[in-house]
Amino acid sequence: MRLFGSLYARTLVWARHPRAVHYLCGLSFIEAFIFPIMPEVMLAPMMLGKRHKAFFYANISLLFSLIGALVGYALGHWAYEAVKPLFSTGMQQTITLWVENLRTDMRQHWLAMLGALVLAALQPVIPMKFVTWAAGIVGVPVLPFLACITVGRGKRVWLMALLIRLFGERAEQILHKYVEWIGWAALGLIGLLATWLWLR
Repeated sequence: MRLFGSLYARTLVWARHPRAVHYLCGLSFIEAFIFPIMPEVMLAPMMLGKRHKAFFYANISLLFSLIGALVGYALGHWAYEAVKPLFSTGMQQTITLWVENLRTDMRQHWLAMLGALVLAALQPVIPMKFVTWAAGIVGVPVLPFLACITVGRGKRVWLMALLIRLFGERAEQILHKYVEWIGWAALGLIGLLATWLWLR
């Protein structure tokens, strides 16, 4: 965390601020398309401070993550064509081939692509902004995209809320202890899914 240590520390300060809910909304929004620190950094201490409001905080964070996801999707969709001419001809051909391959996979393996989106939104290793931008570039239909982000990100924040309601500070320790394992397990599932798509 040395690279983003100051940002991490700042979000912990925001979590104790009287206007913490406003900061949580802003953080959840911008994290979905550009900011490097996940809103869970604020969510955990806020939920621990007011355990009876854990699900309220989870839902408000999810709502603003979805709004931010739409911004990331739009940036991916519109910025892709605007930025592409800045690359070399070879790079443009590589990117175009990659995007077309993903679009073909999406059309041929629709359910698998939606499952990959859910898993990508669920795990904490791949930043949310990569998922939202990529979905916009590839052209995933907006409503299925939002549904997948809701399920994936929702499971993360709802699980945190449930654990903190049930176990309090022990839940935060559990989350910190096993978050890497959860992330790598999700990545493994995505890799298996990608391999299956490629072999087919």
